[in-house]
Amino acid sequence: MKILVTGGAGFIGSNVVDAYIEAGHDVVVVDDLSSGRPENLHPAARFHRADIRDDGIRRLFEQERPDVLNHHAAQISVPDSVRDPRRDAAVNVDGFLNLMEAARRTGVRKVIFISSGGAIYGEAQEYPTSEAAPPQPVSPYAITKAVAEQYLAFYRAQHGLDYTVLRYSNVYGPRQVPHGEAGVVAIFMDNLAAGRPSTLYHFPGEPDGMVRDYCYVGDVAEANLKALSVGGGAAFNIATGVGTRTRQLYETLFDLAAGLIPGLDPALRRLETAPARPGDIRRSCLRIEKARDGLGWQPRTGLAEGLEKTLKWRLSGAAAAGSAP
Repeated sequence: MKILVTGGAGFIGSNVVDAYIEAGHDVVVVDDLSSGRPENLHPAARFHRADIRDDGIRRLFEQERPDVLNHHAAQISVPDSVRDPRRDAAVNVDGFLNLMEAARRTGVRKVIFISSGGAIYGEAQEYPTSEAAPPQPVSPYAITKAVAEQYLAFYRAQHGLDYTVLRYSNVYGPRQVPHGEAGVVAIFMDNLAAGRPSTLYHFPGEPDGMVRDYCYVGDVAEANLKALSVGGGAAFNIATGVGTRTRQLYETLFDLAAGLIPGLDPALRRLETAPARPGDIRRSCLRIEKARDGLGWQPRTGLAEGLEKTLKWRLSGAAAAGSAP
């Protein structure tokens, strides 16, 4: 099967590309390298450097004729979306529609769309949150993800273009950069490696920080494999179902770093604190029964195990080289 992966030089997208190629698929990568890295590209993938908003996207689809569009490219930062909502919409809505028009005109059979369970539900009343909860986005980033999901339903009804939505929780792992929804893991690791203090953002009365559901990127890549053949017309949370406070995350990471970084300053265990930022939500944790039953997927990597793998990758120098284990 030929699969076109947008954002395939980025953190999550490149891990998905690796999984597709290892499974025997023919993979084409489209990335403008604004946040992706050439070093992340699998040598067996064909690469096109392009912005998803470009007029040339349709010609690229006509040239490659993919069976599946896997759409990871996005403006991924919630704070950046608050600062510049027009740019966020230009990438995450206009760019998305540019791809959808190219896909439906060139016979793409299915779209795998990457949405955000970590943001789209907002301050949900149901907690942990299932796919049945109505979207309550509180940031422009989350709004664009919710809008794109509605467009997918339109394209399926109007043009017969099938789709599966994967609503990621906070994804972390090798190749992560300190931006986007789960960038805190990369930020903490970079700070510890450099001997710098880290900051915990929190709401009043919640000194241990916000709750997030952290899912390892290798497990996320497996969900993208499953979505190739099942889950048509449905949305699935891709998460762990386990909520973790920011302080707990940092302390787990600090304990791992203490055994891997010689001379780590014990004073770095203390976190500086700051108020929550615009667009932040207090808690996010997702139910995953639907993915288990509908995709045949469930996470396999616990938080401590995944953090250890990621930290070893970071400290090995692979972060500079862009490679992953």
